[in-house]
Amino acid sequence: MRKAAAAAVAAAAAVGVALLARRQMREAKRWGRADAVLRGLEERSAAPPARLRQVADAMAVEMHAGLASEGGSKLGMIISYVDSLPSGQEKGLFYALDLGGTNFRVLRVQLGGKEGRVVKQECDEISIPAHLMTGTSQELFDFIAAALAKFVASEGEDFHLLEGRQRELGFTFSFPVKQSSIASGTLIKWTKGFSIDETVGADVVAELSSALDRQGLDMKVTALVNDTIGTLAGGRYDDNDVVAAVILGTGTNAAYVERANAIPKWHGLLPKSGDMVINMEWGNFRSSHLPLTEFDQALDAESLNPGEQIYEKLISGMYLGEIVRRVLLKMTEEASLFGDDIPPKLKIPFILRTPHMSMMHHDTSADLRTVGAKLKDVLGVISLPFLPILALVSNIPFMVTLN
Repeated sequence: MRKAAAAAVAAAAAVGVALLARRQMREAKRWGRADAVLRGLEERSAAPPARLRQVADAMAVEMHAGLASEGGSKLGMIISYVDSLPSGQEKGLFYALDLGGTNFRVLRVQLGGKEGRVVKQECDEISIPAHLMTGTSQELFDFIAAALAKFVASEGEDFHLLEGRQRELGFTFSFPVKQSSIASGTLIKWTKGFSIDETVGADVVAELSSALDRQGLDMKVTALVNDTIGTLAGGRYDDNDVVAAVILGTGTNAAYVERANAIPKWHGLLPKSGDMVINMEWGNFRSSHLPLTEFDQALDAESLNPGEQIYEKLISGMYLGEIVRRVLLKMTEEASLFGDDIPPKLKIPFILRTPHMSMMHHDTSADLRTVGAKLKDVLGVISLPFLPILALVSNIPFMVTLN
């Protein structure tokens, strides 16, 4: 009987070894398929110096074309009507409204001139409900004006207007606008997930001013600028040598100081400063030299604005998390990344946001606990057989941007 028992144990062990070996072979094949997706993505996303030089040269060509004529380039190269930037000697109470993505910010600042500089400032950030991003123009601007009115009502005694002055508001509007003066401009198109047709072609300053009137708020919009121009102005306030600014956030853009006599499409009198700030709107840049992958192409095709804002869709915070989700979905479909079943939430567009991806990217723990926690919280993933490879996937958009 002992021999029979020993034989049974040996047989069971043999079966166990065979099953383990078979499982290891199956896992190895799945690893191989997952790795193939990842390596293919890295190869197609490669941006060596030679390619980056080609991209830079192509952008320079588009810049010159955009300065020469309206509509002559993929880049807007929009004349901002800002011909002078802060000197650091400004005094008084000023308000600012920054609308540039899924959140907007309101700010008040007391400036004390060259000696006092920024005496005091306060700000607040408000999330825009998703339905307002695709609703009506009045609903959106009324929501913004109501939040601004509430913020003004909280103004403390440390802030004071110069005698005889009305409250002034600088409006940072981070979407393509065709300006006709420093305080007026018509919306060319929405980006970053907004889609309100009736606002396109309308003067956004007039839309905001009407909403302020409906709130009974005594405030004048004295300047309309893009967020990139606002960043440039802020940089110049602290350093007179600043000549360019770049935004890398929900969207992406750049602005710089151009010589006014180098802008062929400028037909007015040359400004006394001899300069003009140009809003490039480089999010719409596209070139055959850009490393577009199948994931970028699919994302663009399914977006609200197919064929537009290609550069922005490659590198901005609005889209990086979604690119990672699409990569994970393909690895799951082809290599059962999360087990035999595809997590239902993984099929939901934009459920994985760039902040989630960034947290995974910065996870240096040995067991990748942050990666695991985020996948569980966001995607409902419990089984993580291929957890180590996910850290590599979360790095991909950064490789595309920084290589």
